[in-house]
Amino acid sequence: MGEMIRFKRPDGGQCDGYLAGPASGSKAPGIVVIQEWWGINDQIKGVAERLAEAGYRALVPDLYRGQVTMEAKEAEHLMSGLDFADAASQDIRGAVQYLKATGSTKAGVSGYCMGGALAVLAAIFVPESDANVTWYGYPPLEYVDAARIKAPLLGHWATQDQFFAIAGVDALEAKLKAGGAGFEFHRYDAKHAFANEEADSMNLPPLAYNPAAAELAWKRTLAFFAAHIR
Repeated sequence: MGEMIRFKRPDGGQCDGYLAGPASGSKAPGIVVIQEWWGINDQIKGVAERLAEAGYRALVPDLYRGQVTMEAKEAEHLMSGLDFADAASQDIRGAVQYLKATGSTKAGVSGYCMGGALAVLAAIFVPESDANVTWYGYPPLEYVDAARIKAPLLGHWATQDQFFAIAGVDALEAKLKAGGAGFEFHRYDAKHAFANEEADSMNLPPLAYNPAAAELAWKRTLAFFAAHIR
């Protein structure tokens, strides 16, 4: 089980986060896990704990400052009130810096849905990150300066995604190629949030848990991080 900790942002402010660590201790490589639009709920804490079991220090920054919801309208309200630039350049960057300052030689970022979009932004605004993974989420392309992406980027996308259309993935891929960014994208015959084992309980038709796609994406993610931050 993890614990709530507090870390410093680059601007000197404070941010709380959920930290799960492996038995190997604080010298293990780190991964910042970025929440979906629901907030830091038990499901995203479970992702951090699963990464800890795989040998990583996993830190989930609390982007909503303690607010969590199970209602889609409230989640949309919370997400719309989030300053994405601040979250990427301050909360997420501060989390990566914290992991490195407290023992991790290397650290990466992995985000889901809203967090996936932030993971792409982190590839641009968090130079300390050594590898980045986005799960079915991307920001508006005008905010993607591919030339600034130096760390490798892995992307998992759902071809039936109604929130982040696959056509947008194609456009992002073209922009990354033009900017010389190193990336690896995988497309899955699945709906949005296919890796969230609680997706079906949300009663939202665009969401669906897909165990086979989730397991394949997880294996690819572990292999990616093993290659770049171990």
